[in-house]
Amino acid sequence: MARKLRLEFLGACYHVINRGNYRADVFKTEGAKAAFEACLFEACRKSNWALHAYVLMSNHYHLALETPDGNLVAGMQWLQATFANRFNKLRGARGHLFQGRYKSLLVEEGAPLGQVCHYIHLNPVRAGVVLPVALGTYRYSSYWYLARPKHRPKFMQFATSLHEAGDLTDTPAGWKSYTAYLNWQATEGPAGKSKAYVALSQGWALGSSEFKAALIKDHQLVATTRAWESSGAQEIREQAWRQALTEGLRARRKTAADLRSDRKTAAWKIALAAHLKQTTQARNAWLAQHLHMGRTEALSSHVAKHRRGRRSSVVSDITMR
Repeated sequence: MARKLRLEFLGACYHVINRGNYRADVFKTEGAKAAFEACLFEACRKSNWALHAYVLMSNHYHLALETPDGNLVAGMQWLQATFANRFNKLRGARGHLFQGRYKSLLVEEGAPLGQVCHYIHLNPVRAGVVLPVALGTYRYSSYWYLARPKHRPKFMQFATSLHEAGDLTDTPAGWKSYTAYLNWQATEGPAGKSKAYVALSQGWALGSSEFKAALIKDHQLVATTRAWESSGAQEIREQAWRQALTEGLRARRKTAADLRSDRKTAAWKIALAAHLKQTTQARNAWLAQHLHMGRTEALSSHVAKHRRGRRSSVVSDITMR
């Protein structure tokens, strides 16, 4: 099976996740957590990464990384291989520690990256390891370093976490406000609810539709690129359909507002639907929804009649000649 794409570029941000092989408790002991943290910090220095957030749980880890040099793959290969070698050497063991390749989701800077950081910091709370009021006592998390600036490595960055929690400053007052913000998130906000924030660990990219569209365009991504996750492939296909729809509207001097206001069976809508079906793989259901043409069956019928009419017109024209 082909490997999933790892998209790398200068300044890319990622939510990186991996679990112990067969969900084993790789980080069950304090020593294992300390050893992985040491490897992680070494990888950040070697790779020139900015570490926005991290947490180590008993059987998995989460990282929010920024890669100024566009080198996620090389850095992650070093991190996981080095930790595995050190871990196995100390225990006289062999074999894989993690359940295959790590998962990496591209993250848009700003609010999406801030959400990922809050999500990571609240992992021990959601797992029931600590209460929200005791989150600062959980040792193996970037949150532990927030109020301990003298212990922070230079590559650990809290600017995004603090800013996206209310434009807070990296000061004692800002730390206190961020603590209150996380407590609120854990009890009332979406970050504390696993179901509401589960999307932060799924898909291929986290951010606005504009961010994803730019990734697709700038890096010439297509749905067949290696082994995209189904959600990523579908999103890429639909972005191509949206672009074709935009160009089709522009060619007809129409707008999205015209799609909403004009009748479902407007001739130009039917012609546009026929054009999109001929030039893209857009599904009837998608076309019916985005062209505001009502039921899928009705769209299919109108397009079929349009095509028959076009063919009849061509035949008549040839006959008259």
